Amino acid sequence: MKRASRWSPLIAITIALLAPAVARADDPPAAAAKLPARQANYAWDAVTSGPDAGQTLLRASFSFRDAIDAPLAAKLSSGLPMVIAMRAYLFAEGVEAPVALAVRSCRVVYDLWDEVYRIRLSGPGGERDSAAVSTEGVLRQCAEARDLALASRSALRPGTSYFLGVIVDVNPISPEMLDQMRRWVSRPAGSTNLTPSDALFGSFVGLFVRDIGTSDRKLRFRTQSVGR
Repeated sequence: MKRASRWSPLIAITIALLAPAVARADDPPAAAAKLPARQANYAWDAVTSGPDAGQTLLRASFSFRDAIDAPLAAKLSSGLPMVIAMRAYLFAEGVEAPVALAVRSCRVVYDLWDEVYRIRLSGPGGERDSAAVSTEGVLRQCAEARDLALASRSALRPGTSYFLGVIVDVNPISPEMLDQMRRWVSRPAGSTNLTPSDALFGSFVGLFVRDIGTSDRKLRFRTQSVGR
């Protein structure tokens, strides 16, 4: 009995210390619909040329600059590469599985010799190289989505509202995730539909609750809804 009583206080203290880790206030919610909300600008775009000619695309513009906090902004000028990866999932209200996915990634390296930020942008349409002379220029190119193509009107159900669930990773440590993003953007232009028949469907669904601690900084949010 004395042995048990000696260890009991230690056990109680251990449980008390571990309890907050089980249900922290900053744990992500169980579904994308419950994420913190922020505003996006939606627009319908009638495409007249290119591979999407004849379609009407739903596009969105939104900012995720707060993914780059002060310490990360300071690291930008260190000369070490930084990757900002963004995945925007289109959900129908009341449905847990996304119907479309648009991704963008941005690799930034500060050129100490030329004093310029070298940027490689990867997204719909392939990869392209760019540059910026200031942190503001990096954020404008890498931490904002402008007219991001989400889905064609024909792929969405009439009378249904849709919203975006967005995940931003800064310096993701998972090479598998980056490889999946590269494979996704290599698909034909305009191919954003995400269905259970897709080989990558299982890899992209459920990420709002599972890949905790896989990057230097992770940001999750949802947008307001838009109607079909």
